[in-house]
Amino acid sequence: MQIDIWSDVACPWCFIGKRRFETALGAWEHRDEVEVTWHSFQLDPTLPEHYDGTEVEYLASRKGMPVEQVRQMFAHVTEQAAGEGLQYDFDRLVVANSLRAHQLLHLAKEHGRADAVKEALLSGHFERGTDIGDVEALVAIGTEAGLDAAQIREALADERYVPAVRADIEQAQQLGVNGVPFFVFDMRLGLSGAQLASTFTQALERARELALEDATAS
Repeated sequence: MQIDIWSDVACPWCFIGKRRFETALGAWEHRDEVEVTWHSFQLDPTLPEHYDGTEVEYLASRKGMPVEQVRQMFAHVTEQAAGEGLQYDFDRLVVANSLRAHQLLHLAKEHGRADAVKEALLSGHFERGTDIGDVEALVAIGTEAGLDAAQIREALADERYVPAVRADIEQAQQLGVNGVPFFVFDMRLGLSGAQLASTFTQALERARELALEDATAS
């Protein structure tokens, strides 16, 4: 079974969704049949390389919401994250465009290290205040996952993976994806949002049923 996941490094629900999906997949008896592919998506591609302000200020400005309402929203997300063993710290979060991080992910994908890099980017961004727009921070994340530092710097400098990032986003648009995380099972069954682990289990079971029906029909 092929599972394609569209998500943004700068999306708090994407990390929560990743954990819940992993919980479901880890307990699923057919997990060895599953291949997961990560795809890029940007919630705000217009965001400057770096934003001089806090995440609260950024969202309040972008969404036209009162600061206190944004703080309440963050408190809710932080609580949901904690339920999955994640320690979000929005006060430390560095607001930055995620394009470079997505380029690193595509490099990692070519070397079979996409999941490790995705995990490190999300954890760094939401738990440790890592600047996901900073080249050296990305080099540190990539090398920790087993990638070559010089290759990372070269790829980020010449932006060779930008077309791949754009292609992912274009494919998401063609599929009608307008929010992330978004999970697609065998390109026939879609699931939007950071659903509960039980919902992911149901989707896995249904996707396998459909695949078996196709095999029987043919």
